[in-house]
Amino acid sequence: MTDRVVIDGSPLSIDDVVAVAHRRAEVVVDHGVWERMAPARRVVERAVAEDKVVYGVTTGFGALANTHIDPEQAELLQVSLLRSHAAGVGPVLSDPVVRAMLLLRARSLAQGFSGVRPVLVERYVDFIREDLLPVVPSRGSVGASGDLAPFAHLALPLIGEGQLKDGGVPADARAVLTKHGMAPIKLRAKEGLSLLNGTEGMLALGVLAARGARLVSKAADLACALSIEALLGSARPFRPEIHALRPHPGQRASAHNIRRLLAGSEIVASHREDFAHAVQDAYSLRCAPQVHGACRDALTYAEEVFGRELGSVVDNPIVLADSGEVISGGNFHGQPLALAMDTMAMALAELSSISERRIDRMLDPQHSGGLPAFLSPQPGVNSGYMLSQYTAAALVAENRLLSHPASVESIPTSGSQEDHVSMGWGAGLKLADVLDNAATVVAVEILCAVQGIEYRLPLHPAEASSVAVAAVRDVVPPLEADRPIAGEIETVAGMVRDGELVEAVERVTGPLD
Repeated sequence: MTDRVVIDGSPLSIDDVVAVAHRRAEVVVDHGVWERMAPARRVVERAVAEDKVVYGVTTGFGALANTHIDPEQAELLQVSLLRSHAAGVGPVLSDPVVRAMLLLRARSLAQGFSGVRPVLVERYVDFIREDLLPVVPSRGSVGASGDLAPFAHLALPLIGEGQLKDGGVPADARAVLTKHGMAPIKLRAKEGLSLLNGTEGMLALGVLAARGARLVSKAADLACALSIEALLGSARPFRPEIHALRPHPGQRASAHNIRRLLAGSEIVASHREDFAHAVQDAYSLRCAPQVHGACRDALTYAEEVFGRELGSVVDNPIVLADSGEVISGGNFHGQPLALAMDTMAMALAELSSISERRIDRMLDPQHSGGLPAFLSPQPGVNSGYMLSQYTAAALVAENRLLSHPASVESIPTSGSQEDHVSMGWGAGLKLADVLDNAATVVAVEILCAVQGIEYRLPLHPAEASSVAVAAVRDVVPPLEADRPIAGEIETVAGMVRDGELVEAVERVTGPLD
C-alpha cells in the first residue's frame, strides 16, 4: 500500500484512500494543480463581473434558485451557505472517515471543474498533514445535492468556524488555526457551494467499508474451512471441476480459497472415502462457495462503482472552461453509491447468516459429528460456547433489519426542488454497522472452530488451520471451564477486521483470492 498520495486532479484508488484514512499516508498537492484549476476560476470571476445568472453564484440555492444575488453579495452568500447548512446532529464521524472525506474533497476540487481557488485544496491537505480533523456530526445528509450537512461541518474550519480536533481533542477552529499558523480563508464566489456539493462523503463511507468487507470475506472462507475440519466435513464440494460448471467469479474464488486452506488436513483425509460418514454435508458447509461467492461478486460490483466515482466530477454547477459555460446538472446525486452500499450490506448480512449456521452446528451435539455439547469438556456443569451463538444470532438479526435498503426511502427536500434523494449517506452509515457485526459473527465461528479442531486430536488439521489455531491461542486460551468470553470475541473480531488472522494464514497459503 502506498505511503504517499499525490493530489493532481486525476483519479485516486481505493488503496490510496485507505492508506490516508487508516495509515495517515503523506498527501501532497502537485504543482500543476494551480494551472489546472485556473481556467475554470476565471470563468466564475467573469460571470460575477458581468452579473450573469449562474446558480449558486448570482442566485440562491435549492428552492431559492430563482432569487437574484447582487455581485457585491457573492462572497457573503458563500459564508451564509456554510453556516446555514451546518445542521448535522448525532455522534461525530470517526477520524478515518473524516480523513477520507478531506482527501476526496481535495481531489474533486483539484480536477478543475468547480471554479474554486487552489487554496481550498491546499488547506484540506494541510488539515490531513497536521491531523487537524473537523468535527463532523454523522446524521443529517439525504445524499442528493451531495452530503450537504456533513460537508458544511467539514468546511466551516476553513473560515475559522466550527471545531477542529487537535491531538484528538475538539477545540474552537479559529484558535486551532492560530496555534498552527494558519489564517482563516475568505471565501469567494462559488467556493462555498463547491465545498458542499458532491458525493465524496458517501464515497468515503463506501470505500472504507469495501476494504473492510474484502478482509471479512477472506476471513469467512477461513472460518468455513476451520468449521469443516471441526465438523468432519468433506472437501469434495470444493473441487474445481464443480465450480468450472458454474463459473461465477466469486464462487470459484471462494472454492479455491477453501480448497487451499484444507490442503494436507489429516482430519479431512480420515474420512475422505467413508461415504457412510456423511453422504452430503449441510448447505452451510457444502454451499459455502456459492453463498460466499455471491457476496464477493456483490462486493466487486460495489468496488467498480466506487472506482468510477474516484475519478468523477460531482460538483454543481460544473464549470466548462473550454466553452466558458457554467452548467447545472445532477452529478451530485448519490443513487449509484446508495445502491452499491445497500447491496454490500445485504451481501455481508448473508455472510454473517451462513456463518451463524455453522456456529450452531458445532455447538449442537445432534449435528456436530461427536463434539461435546456447546464445545464444553464438562457440558451441564458448564455451558461452554452456548451463549456465543446467541450473540451471533442477535447480530445476524440486526443485520437483516439493517439490510433494508436506504436507497428506496426518498423524502423530498428544499421545497420539493430536490424531490428525489438517494439516502446514500444513510446507506453508508448502516453499512458500517453491518460490516462490524459480520466481522464479529465470523470471529465467533473461528473461536468455536478452533475449539472444535482441538477435540479432533490426535488428527492434525491443515497447515493453514494450524497457523490460525496458533494465532487464536496466542490471545485466547482453550475453553476448559466457563468464563466470560465477551472480551475474547472482541479480540478475535479485531483480528478479523484488521486482517491480522488472514495475513498469518497467507504466509503459508500465499495470498488468498
